[in-house]
Amino acid sequence: MNFIRDWAKQLKTYNQNVKLAITANIFSQIGMGIFMVVYNFYIRELGFSQDVNGKIIALTALATAIILVPAGMLSDRVGRKKIMTFGVMASGIILFMRGMMEGESVLLTTGFLTGLTTAFLQVSAIPWLAENSTPVQRVHLFSLNAALMTVANVIGSLLGGGLTDLFSFGFSDLISIRLTLIIGSVFYFLAVFPIMRMQEVRKRRPVKKEHVRVSPVLFFKANRIGFQIIGIFAIAQLLIGFGSGLVIPYLNLYFADRFAASTTLIGLIISLGQAATAVAMFIGPLVVKRVGEVRAVVFLQLLSLPFLLLTAFTENLLLASIGFLFRQALMNAGNPIQMSLMMAKVDDSVKGLANSINQMVFSLGWALMGPVSTSIVMQYGAYWGYAHVFSITAGLYVAGSLYFYFAFKRIKE
Repeated sequence: MNFIRDWAKQLKTYNQNVKLAITANIFSQIGMGIFMVVYNFYIRELGFSQDVNGKIIALTALATAIILVPAGMLSDRVGRKKIMTFGVMASGIILFMRGMMEGESVLLTTGFLTGLTTAFLQVSAIPWLAENSTPVQRVHLFSLNAALMTVANVIGSLLGGGLTDLFSFGFSDLISIRLTLIIGSVFYFLAVFPIMRMQEVRKRRPVKKEHVRVSPVLFFKANRIGFQIIGIFAIAQLLIGFGSGLVIPYLNLYFADRFAASTTLIGLIISLGQAATAVAMFIGPLVVKRVGEVRAVVFLQLLSLPFLLLTAFTENLLLASIGFLFRQALMNAGNPIQMSLMMAKVDDSVKGLANSINQMVFSLGWALMGPVSTSIVMQYGAYWGYAHVFSITAGLYVAGSLYFYFAFKRIKE
């Protein structure tokens, strides 16, 4: 009961800007959940190999990595609301185009553009929540936001698999997937309406004399500790991103290739994994109270590894699903705790930059490891190929978690 009362008390304290931002995130995540669960199958239905899938995922992640830092700086300078509005409108249109196009070059181009445009919402949402909340609220708020985004992704995944199978009764497989992708793009576009209702009050900067400018060196010195924190997060997230990029984009193909699972079943499994993640995120603040933020992140990430290895080597669909559910929940439960920690340690003037660098290096991991993953699976097959990439991921997760722990320990000392 104390747990429920604690969350209910927190919810009442959030302002309208926070509630609208969460609503926008929910719409965008439903749309993206629909899109991501079936898009790999769309590429297959068009007759392209898994290698094309790898290229599209890599280009999308590369575009995100390229644009995140400039988008974060723009967000700090121009304002969060404008950046998020542009990002959602452009992304909705491009996602619609991706569901209609068939040529390989066009698919690659629109995949790249998706990475560019979705970054604008991605990079501004966390700083917006941080700026519209108090330090006391943030761990709970970031956990709630991440949990609700995960639930929205669950709904999207279920809709993606279910709608595709439903449409298949009256249409070909290709048309069924295309209709589902269009619905996904519409959901994503709906996120623009709550964003447009947000009220942004920009902080006035002090008027400076014309000849006085703050040099990059002085700016860096003024935020030295903040940049140290950003650097620690960046290196840890790069390692985690490398591991994640090997397996996460291809989980639907993993279940299809190794177990011949249907689209609906795959959507259900992925949705259950997201639901388990949502529950774990609500538990995250309790773990923080017991062991602290840094230890909570490391503890949750390392606890996910046995389940990752179970998924890697089992030939039983039920065990693979259980391993996936627990890995997904435990590994992702630490993300909002990390975000809260970083937002608390850096100044408002670099919050957008901090968030963008953090996400940029993670996207870079996906961009670089996507083609590696598909090559390994194509070379070694559905069993040993996935076993290899999951095992490499486990090693990278260990490295990233331990680095994060010892780097923060050194900063404290």
